[in-house]
Amino acid sequence: MFHQPNGSLFIPTVMELPIITVDAFTETPFAGNPAAICLLPWEISEQAMQWIAAEMNLSETAFLETKGDQLYKLRWFTPTSEVSLCGHATLAAAFLMFTEELAKPEKPIVFQTKSGDLEAAMVEGYVELNFPLVPTETATHNYFTKYFFGQKVVGAAKLSKNWILELENPKAVEFVLPVWQELAIHSEQGLIITCQGDENYDIYSRYFAPNIGIEEDPVTGFAHCALMDYWHKKSGKKSLKAFQASKRGGELLVELKADRVYLKGKAVKMFEGLMNIRLE
Repeated sequence: MFHQPNGSLFIPTVMELPIITVDAFTETPFAGNPAAICLLPWEISEQAMQWIAAEMNLSETAFLETKGDQLYKLRWFTPTSEVSLCGHATLAAAFLMFTEELAKPEKPIVFQTKSGDLEAAMVEGYVELNFPLVPTETATHNYFTKYFFGQKVVGAAKLSKNWILELENPKAVEFVLPVWQELAIHSEQGLIITCQGDENYDIYSRYFAPNIGIEEDPVTGFAHCALMDYWHKKSGKKSLKAFQASKRGGELLVELKADRVYLKGKAVKMFEGLMNIRLE
């Protein structure tokens, strides 16, 4: 069922929803993390959002509903479930709003989400997201205590529904080949692997989340809100140049300010079309 802005019920036979895909945290097509953005002309049900996200079959589909000037309601769905925070789909949505002149680039956008109000701004050609810091606590994983699929674990931390495992070096992060069933059994929502960087980047990482329908996420904004906390506690650094070493790869600039994390990245629009939703 659909509701018009005045609150009255409207049931169209066929509804066309604009769907756009954007590669986030990259300026190169076919790299970074692709997200779908669905611009909602009406409110739709949570079940409908989940069906659309499953049909798009990307790590996240963002659903945007206009609430006012530079103000949007934003929800994120994987192919199997809703998530409470997603960086790359937020960056993709903000990029679309700014570049398609649906929002004023000289003013921040505010997204109303399940993680509170999140701001996005255009800063020197980058989309900058203002996200909450995700706190981490040093701990030992009850299964991946010494090794993670053949690579030595040199540090670990717990965060809400996820883990961080620190490996020895970038090659260890790059060469990990998870056994998905084993990883799913021994993780709740997902697991981040990371290592100290080299002359190119301050840190490297990858993110696996088979229990929410994503074996490996190409580039993960929320994970860097936790990685910022983890590496700040270890090194004292408040800014990081980060690379997520998935097959597609992606770059992020990450900065800590009090209890907020500022994520900067670029994006590329890849596809635009209409999805026909038929209601029987």
